[in-house]
Amino acid sequence: MCGIVGVLSNHQAAPQLVEALRRLEYRGYDSAGIATINEGKLERRRAVGKLVNLSDLLVHEPLPGKSGIGHTRWATHGAPSVENAHPHKAGSVAVVHNGIIENFRELREEVAAAGMSFVTETDTETVALLTQMYMQEGAAPVEAARKTLDRLDGAFALAFLFDGEEDLMVAARKGSPLAIGHGDGEMFVGSDAIALAPMTDEITYLEEGDCAVLTRTSLEIRDENGELANREKRKIELSNAQVDKAGHKHFMSKEIAEQPTVIGEAVRHYLAQDGTSIELPDTDLDFTKIERLTMVACGTAFYACLTAKYWFEQLAGIPVEVDIASEFRYREPPITKGTVALFVSQSGETADTLAALRYCEGKADKILSVVNVAESSIARESDVAFPILAGTEIGVASTKAFTCQLTVLLMLALKAANDRGALDADAIADALSKLRGLPSVLNTAMEAEQGLADASRKLAEARDILFLGRGLMYPLALEGALKLKEISYIHAEAYASGELKHGPIALIDKHVPVVVMAPKDGLFDKSISNMQEVMARGGKVLLITDKEGAVEASEGAWETVVLPQVDPILAPILYALPAQLLAYHTAIAKGTDVDQPRNLAKSVTVE
Repeated sequence: MCGIVGVLSNHQAAPQLVEALRRLEYRGYDSAGIATINEGKLERRRAVGKLVNLSDLLVHEPLPGKSGIGHTRWATHGAPSVENAHPHKAGSVAVVHNGIIENFRELREEVAAAGMSFVTETDTETVALLTQMYMQEGAAPVEAARKTLDRLDGAFALAFLFDGEEDLMVAARKGSPLAIGHGDGEMFVGSDAIALAPMTDEITYLEEGDCAVLTRTSLEIRDENGELANREKRKIELSNAQVDKAGHKHFMSKEIAEQPTVIGEAVRHYLAQDGTSIELPDTDLDFTKIERLTMVACGTAFYACLTAKYWFEQLAGIPVEVDIASEFRYREPPITKGTVALFVSQSGETADTLAALRYCEGKADKILSVVNVAESSIARESDVAFPILAGTEIGVASTKAFTCQLTVLLMLALKAANDRGALDADAIADALSKLRGLPSVLNTAMEAEQGLADASRKLAEARDILFLGRGLMYPLALEGALKLKEISYIHAEAYASGELKHGPIALIDKHVPVVVMAPKDGLFDKSISNMQEVMARGGKVLLITDKEGAVEASEGAWETVVLPQVDPILAPILYALPAQLLAYHTAIAKGTDVDQPRNLAKSVTVE
């Protein structure tokens, strides 16, 4: 969840560290801090809250030095405070950490028995103290760090810096991602490549259990067995401007607006040259041999999987199970012959999803993934990784990554339907033609933003909001409720419309707005019947539908938002847009932090 960075630079480290942390702030913003070595001495600056507070502190209390480490925190152990902020320091060692040390209590007792005292509530301080204890026993810095790493249970990405060692850094990963950047007589460390983009485009990704020793001119990596490891150096393409808002007030607004473009790019990536068929790059995947598809994800990606379940089952006839990763990994379900496992993750580093993938290794016939980061752990550990090509997403509430996930999953379902003979070439060509036209439809749908903004000002006054949907709109109702509570902090729940009479209707009164997602499809009449049941009990309905649906059903609705007409299989991608805009404008009306909502982080790399 947290973001870590390190530099062995030829320039002042503090500005580079702060810029890198700015690119990692989506990982946590409870506190931030940096440590540098200046004239052989370790010094720190730390501040509670967002990175701007650290930047302000550094104006008044500059921190010179060309070697340093930095951290932006999502609190796990200990409340957000200066004392609990990273880097943590014990004697001559400073440490930054992403992850959770599970055996920190046992280690804490050990270092306390050695006469060392604690000043924080964190698990990470134990790492610094243990390293310092080994150094006091005579171990050199690198040896002390390695001995400490051998003692740690849990998940971590760590960077160590030492007093008097201006040309040395130790970095390690186990369960949390970490990248090494190569410069010209400089070396860098970051939780992901985007943090290092202004400094280098040459990256080495550490593998599970790796420990790296860096100087400005060398890199030595040893694997979990202590053997020298040769990890590939990759050239990456990351724009230095990727974290700009491009004139928008918030990253979320920018990323919503980017959806027509990135969806178009995703569609083109999987189209054959003739534009009438689907071509999956770099794979011999045979959908005719799949007897069952198990899909696993967390959060918004889980709702993408729920949507794709309808597509794979209805279009291709493949039975699908969808699981929340944190439940799947501990339930340890039997995986039968002919099962393919598919994992969906924006970051490709989601801890529970990665653990579920590893459970499936050697059990599933094939492991597939749908990811936004091609070099992520989930992508690298899959048999086939399908990129969604959404580009960097900074807003914590996922928008363009979600719709690109849906787009790629739909194309996979169409390919499966064609391979299995469920849809012929003409039907596939027709579906792809409509998919190619979807970006234009999304641009038209943006014209509904003002109506959604007006409705959002009314929603902002509510304490509880319900979302209803049927069929393909049910997962979209779940996503709409999630978006709303993520960034506006209004309690929102979603139900399949047919479940209304099985309990949720008891919640209906004039104070609980109900958002009904109901395009004019085969389930429209049933959805409207449920809507009428809400209105008969004094409920206020915000109906999101198309022109035909509005003509038939808007009478009596509190508010109606009209979207363009689309083929029902494309409706989930289109209807994600009003779900996002409702949440966005409700948060604006409430005055909450849109891009960095409280208690959340973008990349969930711990359980």
